[in-house]
Amino acid sequence: MLKRHARAACTALAAAGLLLAGTGGATADPAPAVPSAAAALRTADAAPELLAAMQRDLGLTPTQAKARLVHEAEAGATAARLRDRLGAAFAGAWVDGADSAVLTVATTRAADTAAIRATGARVKLVPRTLADLDGAKAALDRAAGPATPVRYVDPRSNQLVVEEAEAGAAARLLAATGTDASLVTVVPTAEAPRPLYDLRGGDAYYMNGSGRCSVGFPVTKGTVNGFATAGHCGRAGTTTTGFNQVAQGSFQASVFPGNDMAWVAANANWSSTPYVKGSGGTNVQVAGSVLQPVGASVCRSGSTTGWHCGTIQQHNTSVTYPEGTISGVTRTTVCAEPGDSGGSYISGSQAQGVTSGGSGNCSSGGTTFFQPLNPILSAYGLTLKVSGSDPGPGPGPGEPEPGGTWKAGSVYAAGATVTYGGSTYRCIQGHQAQTGWEPPNVPALWQRV
Repeated sequence: MLKRHARAACTALAAAGLLLAGTGGATADPAPAVPSAAAALRTADAAPELLAAMQRDLGLTPTQAKARLVHEAEAGATAARLRDRLGAAFAGAWVDGADSAVLTVATTRAADTAAIRATGARVKLVPRTLADLDGAKAALDRAAGPATPVRYVDPRSNQLVVEEAEAGAAARLLAATGTDASLVTVVPTAEAPRPLYDLRGGDAYYMNGSGRCSVGFPVTKGTVNGFATAGHCGRAGTTTTGFNQVAQGSFQASVFPGNDMAWVAANANWSSTPYVKGSGGTNVQVAGSVLQPVGASVCRSGSTTGWHCGTIQQHNTSVTYPEGTISGVTRTTVCAEPGDSGGSYISGSQAQGVTSGGSGNCSSGGTTFFQPLNPILSAYGLTLKVSGSDPGPGPGPGEPEPGGTWKAGSVYAAGATVTYGGSTYRCIQGHQAQTGWEPPNVPALWQRV
């Protein structure tokens, strides 16, 4: 069991090009290995159909697709540690390259350069912090309307981006909010996002026997099976039937606009599975819910257009649909069409979120937005259904349980602190905790303080 973990960690590190040469001479016995980020997030378990879709939509070779998942897992963990270390000076992070081998971290403080480069990441010095830009975006969000439908922070340019559907709409928004125009890049758009109306993730379901959406991720709540999906698909009490038109369940809670989140409780005839529907109906395993960084690959499953892949463009984006504004969604290059709403976004084996809306289509390409999954799990007390994992050896015979405030099943946001085994840890990547992901076992997710 311990050997298997060690081999997985070394394999992932070797693939990422992170193994260091030995120094020669006698050495002490090495400390017990902890899983690398790639091993902890189980990138080696990526389904063939997911890898094939990445190759098709991102123009990758098979080797690049596998390496990309490894690099993105490691980059996400490195960026999270640096964000924690840089504090208020942090200005964003992203990955580049066909196999995501290049991580760049932005900071407003020149003194951070050495610490960033020591991790193997590139440095970009910028004038504005991520917190400053997020604060300016929040002011725009409160005043925005359909004429400025999309707003987000672009860490690469260290700018706010406002899309305008009418000439002059962005200038009016900036004037109304007193926002410095030098902070903002205006991008004209001819298409306004709209919710994609019309139980394995990606399967179809029907609301009140008519409209169609897609299952996001199967979940449980106590002994109840169900799934997370988009809030615009239904309101509390809306009944659902499955892809086979058999009675399925009903919406238990829903938020839209503001956010775009909901969950459906299924009846006893339906069971949650740890799968997303892949190409040709095959099963893609879900192993966790660690949100991946800007630039990372992401694939979507929906009941209209099936499997498509792209990249994460920005987190914490705000979108104004005709029905109102939603905030905190992630902007992607993945295409989608009506009926895909609510469906699954997955990166490697890590659940990312559920389809909200977008523009364009899967013939000419488009932009879509997903509601991140972890806030849904947290808001409704849901547990993501994940594939079986090896929890490690645990305490030895006669050894006490470590104790502390960490708890499997809890959803932890970046910055949250817990105690475990007499030590305090800070969460550096948001996720839903699982057995086997105890803080000392996954430095990709937890930093000891």
